Amino acid sequence: MTENISHHTADASGYIEVSGASEHNLKHVSLKIPRNRLVVFTGVSGSGKSSLAFGTLYAEAQRRYLESVSPYARRLFHQMSVPKVEDITGLPPAVALQQQRGAPSTRSSVGSVTTLSNLFRMLYSRAGHYPKGQSILYAESFSTNTPEGACPTCHGLGRMYDVTEKTMVPDDSLTIRERAVAAWPTAWQGQNLRDILTTMGYDVDKPWRDLPKKDRDWILFTEEQPTVPVYAGLTPREVKQALKAKMEPSYMGTFTGARKYVMTTFATTQSQLMKRRVSQFMTSKLCPECHGKKLRKEALSVKFAGLDIAEMAALPMKQLAALLQPFATQVPDAMSDHPEKEIVSQRIAHDLVSRLHVLLDLGLGYLTLDRSTPTLSPGELQRLRLATQVHSNLFGVVYVLDEPSAGLHPADTEALLRALDRLKVAGNSIFVVEHELDVVRHADWIVDVGPAAGEAGGEILYSGPLKGLAGVEASVTRQYLFESTKEYSSQAQREPRGWLTLKNITINNLRGLEAKFPLGVFTSVTGISGSGKSSLVSQALVGLVSTHLGQALPEEEDEADPLADSPAITVNGKIAGGMEHIKRLVVVDQKPIGRTPRSNLATYTGLFDHVRKLFAATKMAKTRKYDVGRFSFNVAKGRCENCEGEGFVTVELLFLPSVYAPCPVCQGARYNAKTLEVQYKDKNIAEVLGMTVDEAWRFFDEEATIQRALNAVREVGLGYLRLGQSATELSGGEAQRIKLATELQRAQRGQSLYVLDEPTTGLHPSDVRKLMKQLNRLVDAGNTVIVVEHDMHVVASSDWVIDIGPGAGDEGGRLVVAGTPALVAHTQRSRTAPYLTQELKYNDQA
Repeated sequence: MTENISHHTADASGYIEVSGASEHNLKHVSLKIPRNRLVVFTGVSGSGKSSLAFGTLYAEAQRRYLESVSPYARRLFHQMSVPKVEDITGLPPAVALQQQRGAPSTRSSVGSVTTLSNLFRMLYSRAGHYPKGQSILYAESFSTNTPEGACPTCHGLGRMYDVTEKTMVPDDSLTIRERAVAAWPTAWQGQNLRDILTTMGYDVDKPWRDLPKKDRDWILFTEEQPTVPVYAGLTPREVKQALKAKMEPSYMGTFTGARKYVMTTFATTQSQLMKRRVSQFMTSKLCPECHGKKLRKEALSVKFAGLDIAEMAALPMKQLAALLQPFATQVPDAMSDHPEKEIVSQRIAHDLVSRLHVLLDLGLGYLTLDRSTPTLSPGELQRLRLATQVHSNLFGVVYVLDEPSAGLHPADTEALLRALDRLKVAGNSIFVVEHELDVVRHADWIVDVGPAAGEAGGEILYSGPLKGLAGVEASVTRQYLFESTKEYSSQAQREPRGWLTLKNITINNLRGLEAKFPLGVFTSVTGISGSGKSSLVSQALVGLVSTHLGQALPEEEDEADPLADSPAITVNGKIAGGMEHIKRLVVVDQKPIGRTPRSNLATYTGLFDHVRKLFAATKMAKTRKYDVGRFSFNVAKGRCENCEGEGFVTVELLFLPSVYAPCPVCQGARYNAKTLEVQYKDKNIAEVLGMTVDEAWRFFDEEATIQRALNAVREVGLGYLRLGQSATELSGGEAQRIKLATELQRAQRGQSLYVLDEPTTGLHPSDVRKLMKQLNRLVDAGNTVIVVEHDMHVVASSDWVIDIGPGAGDEGGRLVVAGTPALVAHTQRSRTAPYLTQELKYNDQA
C-alpha cells in the first residue's frame, strides 16, 4: 500500500509513466517522461509522434480534467475521444497549442486572440481624455463588435458595400439573353429571370445600352418581386400569343432585381464560393461616417497619448510598447486633478507593456492589434497563443506544442526557445512535437518515435537525454543530429536560362519593390517572419503571373470574408520581362485536398478511377452488368445504404462527446455486400482502399498507370498513407506533398513555374531530402522552382537566394541581397547570413 502512495505522490520533478499506448499506429508502447523539462518528440513524418503527444498524453490529461467538472459544463468543451492506453501515472493538467489556421471570423483579430483589446478598452474607458461635457463610456463602447460601440452606418465593418450598373453589367453591348446582367445567377435561375422579363414585355434581345434608362434601372435596382406566368422555351412572340390566349404556363416565376439578388446572397449565403462570386459585382468604399475606424463618434472622440483607440490598434506592437512605456513607469501624483486616472493608466499601461514585451520577444512586434486572424499564418497564430500562456503565470501544467518552429526563421526560433524556457522555469512541463534540429538540440529529453512511418513506425526507439540518442542505430533522427549534414542537392549550381523581372511591387509592407527571379533554376526566398516573403511570392508573383497567363487560380476555399480584406490584397506592380519562358504556373500550397472524409488520397490523385475500371472489367462485374460507378462509395448503387458510404455512424451520447463507431452493416467497408463480392486478385474494393501506398504498389505490379501514380506518391515520402485515408486526417504538409505527387505524374513539358510556400513545414530532415530530390527533378526537366523557405539546408543547396528584410513589418519589405548562397552568406546586413554561413560550413565538412 505504501508503495502505491509514494508512487502517486512522487516529488514535483518526477516522471509521467505511460503503459500500453496503442493510439493510431503506436504499437502498445510504454515509456517514462520527466516532468518540468523541455521534452521533444521526434521521428520521421507519420511515425506516431503526434499520436503519442496529442492523441495520448494531451487527450488523457484533458479527459481527466473534464471528469472533474459537472456534466453540464462538460458539454461546453470540444472533447477528444478517449485514447487507447492502459495507464498513465503522474500526468498533470495539460494545455495544447496546436497549429491551426486563423479563426474564420474577420472580426477576430490579434487584439482579441491575445486579449490585449480588453485592456485597451478598459484603458480608454477609465483613463482616456474625454472632450468637455462628454459622459464616461463603458469599455464595451470601444468594441466594434457591440451595438454600443459599432459605427451605426457600417455596423462596425469600416466599409460600405454597394453595387452599380457598371459592376453588374460589365459589357453593355450584350443583350439580356446574352447575359448582359452578369451579376445574376448562371444556369437555370438566370434563365428563369430572363423568361420572367420576356413575359413582362421587356426586350431581351436588344443590346443593354439601347434599352430605356427607366427599364434598365427597374431591372437592376427594383425592390419589387412580381410573380408572373412563365412559358419556358418559347420565343418572345409566342409568349405574347400564349398570354393573350390565357394558356397554361410552365410555372409561375418570381422576379428579383440584380442588386437585391447580390446583396441578399452576400448577406445570407453559407457558401464561400457563392459569396466570392457575388462579391465581384460589388464595390466597397470606406464608411463616410467613421472613415474605416468602425466605431461610433463618441468612442473615437476619447484620446489616450493623443490617439483614438482605432489609431492605437493600427500601430505595430513594437511602437505601442514604446508609446506606453512612460505611462507604465510614471509615479502617480496625488496632487493632480485626477489622481485616480493616473493610478489606472499606470496600472493598465504596466500590464500592457509586460504583455507586449512577451510578444516582442517572440518576434511578433511587427503585427498590429487590428490585424484580422484569417490573414495570419498558423505559426504566427500559435506564437500569439503561446505569448498569452507565458504571461498567464500558470505552473504545474503540461504544455503540448505542435511544431512551434513552423514558419519561423532561425532568428525567430531562438526567441521561441527563450519563451519556452520561461514557461519551464515557472514550473511547467513542455512537450514539443518538432523536426527543427535547433529545437531538438535545445531539449532536456528526447523521445524518438519510429523507425519509419505509418505501419513501419509506432515504436519508441529512444527516450532520454540528447547525447544518448547517438548510439541508437535504428534512429533516422540520429544521423542528422550527430553525423555531418547530408547535402540535399549534389549537382553543381545551375545557370539561369532567363530572368522574370517584377517592377514596382506594392502590397502589404512591400513598397515599390523590384525583384528578379532566375528561370530554369531552384530559388529560395528567405527572410525573418513577417519580412514580406509571402507577400512577394505567394501574392505578388503568383497574382501577376496568373493574370498574365490568363490562368485562374484554384478557387480559394478560404473561410475569410471575401470582401473584408479586399482593399489590402490588390497588387500594384507589373512584370517587366521574362514571361516568354513561362507557359504554366503551378502553386503547390498546404490547403486541404478536401474538407470531407469522402475526399481521399486515391480520389484526389485520380488513381481511384483506374482502380474502379479494373474492378468493372472483372468477369463477375461484367456478368452482373456492374459499371465503374458501382465501385464508388459516393454512388447509391454500390455503397452501403446504412452509412451512405461514410464507413461509420455517429452515436450521440448524452453529456459525453459523440462517438464515431464503424457502421454495423458494412463494418466500415463503405460498400454493400453485393459490391464486395467482386474481387480483383482476391481482394475486394474496400480491401484495396485499406492498403497503404507501398502495399498497393506491390499489389498492382502489372498496372503501369496505377504504378506510375503510386510511385509519385512514394517518392515524396508518403508511402505510409492508406489509399482511402480521408482528407480530413492529413496534415498540411501531407496535403502539399499529395498535390506535388499529382503534379509529378503529369508528362513534363518544361517551362512551368512551380511556387511552394514553406514546403518543408512538418517534415523530418530525411523527408526534406526526398522532397528536394523531386523538386530538383522538376528543375532538371526544364522548369523553374521558387520556394519561400526557412530551412537552411534547403537554402544552402539552392541555385539562387533572394533575401527580404532586413526586419519584419515596417522594418522589412526591402530586397536585402540576391545571389548564390555563398554570396548571401557574406552579406553583413542580412539576418539570414549567419545561419546560412553555419550551414555552408557543415556542408564543407561533410
